Amino acid sequence: PGTPQPSPLCPIPCCGSSRDTPGLTPLSPRPGCHDKAVLLYEYVGKRLVDLQHTEVPDAYRGRGIAKHLAKAALDFVVEEDLKAHLTCWYIQKYVKENPLPQYLEHLQP
Repeated sequence: PGTPQPSPLCPIPCCGSSRDTPGLTPLSPRPGCHDKAVLLYEYVGKRLVDLQHTEVPDAYRGRGIAKHLAKAALDFVVEEDLKAHLTCWYIQKYVKENPLPQYLEHLQP
């Protein structure tokens, strides 16, 4: 109750501010934001979120940051009792490698 809905295509910082949920705080897209790892998502229904894209700057790749983004997003979906549509190939891969029942139950069929 009272939780603000993020605007479409908000980047989610990997280690963002802790306004509501650490790591899942929506930000307004900003030009020149190439030094941050982000997960783009969009609410496509009242309780359905499309996890669209993860991006990690070249300088930080290979350190498991995208894995942390995927886990944080899926944990948020579970905690908020949402359904998730997985457009992002990396998050699809993460779920295949980590087929936890709580994640699978929250995926859009």
